[in-house]
Amino acid sequence: MDIRPLPEPLVRYAEAEIARLQVPGAAAAVLHDGVIYAAGVGVTNVEHPLPVTPETLFQVGSTSKTFTATALMALVEAGRVDLDATVRTYLPGFALQSEEDAARLTVRDLVTHHGGYVGDYFKDTGRGDDALGTIVAKMANSPQLVPAGTTFSYSNAGFYVLGHIVATVHRRPFEQVVRETVFEPLGMDRSFYFPEEALTHRVAAGHIVTGDGPKVARPWHTPRSIAPGGGVISNVIDQLRYAALHLGQARESGVLSRATVVAMQQAQRPAGSMCESIGTSWMLDWAGDGAPLVKHGGATNGQLSSFELVPSKGFAVTVLTNSDTGREARQTIADRCQEHFLGFGKPEPAPLAAQPEYAGYEGVYQSVLARLEVRARDGALMVADTTPERGFAERRHRPIPLPPAALVFTGTDATAVLSGPRKGERAEFLRGEDGRIAWMRWDGRIARRIAD
Repeated sequence: MDIRPLPEPLVRYAEAEIARLQVPGAAAAVLHDGVIYAAGVGVTNVEHPLPVTPETLFQVGSTSKTFTATALMALVEAGRVDLDATVRTYLPGFALQSEEDAARLTVRDLVTHHGGYVGDYFKDTGRGDDALGTIVAKMANSPQLVPAGTTFSYSNAGFYVLGHIVATVHRRPFEQVVRETVFEPLGMDRSFYFPEEALTHRVAAGHIVTGDGPKVARPWHTPRSIAPGGGVISNVIDQLRYAALHLGQARESGVLSRATVVAMQQAQRPAGSMCESIGTSWMLDWAGDGAPLVKHGGATNGQLSSFELVPSKGFAVTVLTNSDTGREARQTIADRCQEHFLGFGKPEPAPLAAQPEYAGYEGVYQSVLARLEVRARDGALMVADTTPERGFAERRHRPIPLPPAALVFTGTDATAVLSGPRKGERAEFLRGEDGRIAWMRWDGRIARRIAD
């Protein structure tokens, strides 16, 4: 595949964005008309700076889930896994706090983030080949939030289970399966799961932006137990070799048939907050000009990324950043690349002409990762993350908190952020059987309303 420099106006824009947001470094690449355009800007590490290049390795975070799903769908093609079979078909000992939900949970529920149990679980269970089996066994303690199969709520834990199914059916370690069935056939020779595989190459360190500027985030590695949910280490060139598969441009690789690639991008269930609907791991939205957008993204300790496909245009873009403030930069840079190559941008959320009364939505909402306070203030409905300081106890550095975001209603119980660092993000309010607001879905996760 031909690799060329990213056009200079896009490089300059990326440089300006990382400077504005105190992101030490980023890499961006576009696949368009069969050509990869790539560039790096900034530095890998503020303590030991090297220029970021297109070959620099980053942690891609949760885009890793689509690799897990790709390996899973190869088993579906081979007739060895059925998406509508229960998890216990492949993992007979699988358990949750709710026996009823554990018994009926299907593979499709997990690959569409409809497991219903607590999904943000990051236990380090060691470096042995039993790491996945051990963390899945510990899910016997996981409480059920909503019935399995009923509600989209982003779940890391669900993908650990899927990775364990892949490894169990293959009877080989999960990372070996992905390397042999995805990385190697696609020529992704700079994509890894283990830090010792990466450290002989140029690697970006994550950073937390503090009041004193960016600080290196430690530890660098992610636990082996969470590899199916967020363990891939890669660069932008390899990411676009992978994108070629899901654009139907790598048929000779033998990884997946074209029919399966297309099926993965079809809406399986409604979603919310992160996307309009969910496919087979892929988040589905609109790129603009009537074109569907197939996407994912990721966040690890100080590294954030975006990965977007516009299949009808044969277009893909990925942005890898090495800072927690990369949340905004990854999207602004990706959007500018789309506008440059395709000539159109993403549609803006449209506010309702008449905004509803805010009183019924105000309250405190609690999830595993966040405590959210929603209050009417100065004529707007504001959401603030009020997670207690103890939530940062294991971090070496305290990040600069994001300011409260103004929510604008775009539909019934549906909102969007129209300005600020969280611009473009969406949230929904979900009602209980009594018709009152019971949950808020923010950053893809449902948070229970615990106080008015």
